Amino acid sequence: MAASQSITAAQGELLLRLARTSLEHAVRTGEPLRLETTPADAPTGHFGAFVSLHTKDGNLRGCIGHMVSDQPLFELVLELAVAAGFHDPRFVPVQPHELPGLVYEVSVLSPMQPIRPQDVQPGVHGLLVKRGRRQGVLLPQVATEAGWDRETFLSHTCLKAGLPEDAWREPGTELLAFTAQVFGEAPRH
Repeated sequence: MAASQSITAAQGELLLRLARTSLEHAVRTGEPLRLETTPADAPTGHFGAFVSLHTKDGNLRGCIGHMVSDQPLFELVLELAVAAGFHDPRFVPVQPHELPGLVYEVSVLSPMQPIRPQDVQPGVHGLLVKRGRRQGVLLPQVATEAGWDRETFLSHTCLKAGLPEDAWREPGTELLAFTAQVFGEAPRH
């Protein structure tokens, strides 16, 4: 399982610019950004993606994504940036004064595949844990940033789903893994 290699570094930079432009436009105008034409070299394949917003000091400020999409990737990123800024229930909506200090990250996801707990590689795999109506997702970079081992990563993904931390050990809990190509801005000072 590998992250899609069809997204180039230049396309990743374009996705970051689109995410920033989209959220800044929405914050300033209250309206979604509408592009007249498809940007040159924009990735148009159908991928799952997440847009994460961070403060200059590295704190999460919003993160929203879709595991799969039926729209072109660049359009999805435009929508996810606004959703991360306005609709992440953990945070109040982004205010105009915050815009210059935000650092953007776009994660382009590979297709999900079932995985056994012993095959999960923290920092390589992202996880979707499902059981009944509950599900939770953590991106691959979360385990790396937190310094988690396999069991800790599995446990935290279960907790994100609202499940007991050891639910990954129980029959009926589904584990799906994916990888991600991650494109991120350097903090602005």
